Amino acid sequence: MKTRKLTFASLCLSIAVLLPQLFHLLGMQQAGQVFLPMHIPVLLGGLLLGWQHGALVGVTAPFISCLLTGMPSSERVLFMMAELSAYGLVSGLLYHRFHKHTLVHAYIALIFAMTAGRLLYGISLMIAALLFDMPISALTLVGTAIITGIPGILTQLMFLPALVRVIEKGGIMRDTFAVENHSK
Repeated sequence: MKTRKLTFASLCLSIAVLLPQLFHLLGMQQAGQVFLPMHIPVLLGGLLLGWQHGALVGVTAPFISCLLTGMPSSERVLFMMAELSAYGLVSGLLYHRFHKHTLVHAYIALIFAMTAGRLLYGISLMIAALLFDMPISALTLVGTAIITGIPGILTQLMFLPALVRVIEKGGIMRDTFAVENHSK
C-alpha cells in the first residue's frame, strides 16, 4: 500500500513539473499564473493520498520545477512551496476526515485548501516584505494572483472532484485508495 501511494505521489510530482511546461508551450504570456497547472496534481494528490503525501508533493513540486526548468523563479519558489504544501495538506486532511467521500466533500476540501494556500502565500509575502523592507503590498499581490488565477481555480473546481470520484469508484488504482477511504 505504501509503495503504491508513493508511486502515485511521484506521478503527481512529475505531472506538477511537466504540466506547467506544456502550458508555457502554448505561447501565452503568464499561462501558469492564469491556469495554475502545478496546483492540479498537488490538489489531486492531497485528495487521493491524504495530507502527508499531498503536502510532500506540494512542497517539492515548485522546488524541483525551479531547479529543472527555472519556473517558478527563484524569487517566487519559497512562496509557492508554502502555498502548494498547504493545498496538499488541507485538501488531504479535510477530504479524509469525511466518512463518505462525495462530490460535496471534495468541493469543501478544495475550497478550504485553496483558501488556506492563498492565505499562507499572502502571509509569507507579508513576512518577506517586513523582513526585507520590500515596498510591496502582499494583499495587492495575493488579490492580483487570485483574480489572474480565476480560470485555473474554476477549472480545478469543475474537474478535480469528478476526477477524484472516477479514480475512487471507477477502478483506476482502486486498491491503492480503497483501504484508507473505507477504513474510517
